[in-house]
Amino acid sequence: MKALVKFLPMALVAFFLTFLLSSCEVVGDIFQAGAWTGAILVILGIGIVIWLVSKLFGGGNS
Repeated sequence: MKALVKFLPMALVAFFLTFLLSSCEVVGDIFQAGAWTGAILVILGIGIVIWLVSKLFGGGNS
């Protein structure tokens, strides 16, 4: 009986969340966050490559 008392609140929360939160919405938010993270990392990576190439070939030394 004690196990049921501990399990019941969690089960009710999970049950109501299945109706309140659409799984497609959650997955869409996760992919959107991943897309922004990927875009920022790509831009940062291109910036580092450009900076390294400019340092390697003496960019800015007159």
